[in-house]
Amino acid sequence: MEEQSPATPRRRERVVFETDRSLVIGDVTLPPEGYQSRFSDAVNRGDVAFIPLVDVEISPLGGGETERRNFIVLAKDHVRLAYPLDEADRR
Repeated sequence: MEEQSPATPRRRERVVFETDRSLVIGDVTLPPEGYQSRFSDAVNRGDVAFIPLVDVEISPLGGGETERRNFIVLAKDHVRLAYPLDEADRR
């Protein structure tokens, strides 16, 4: 029987995406350090067309009720603006 390697440790980073219609706030999962551990690395990967997010809040830019989802996959083609959410922004 082959021995399985332990799962690679991951970390979550709270991020904001703006599309033409919505403000999407959620957690992206990244490696703790090294290769592709920065949020910008995840967004700029050319071989990835979608960004998986967990613990998501979706708010219409024109106003309206915020929708909550446990998981979504956001198409990078729809993203107009993306940035990590600072602790100061959460207040």
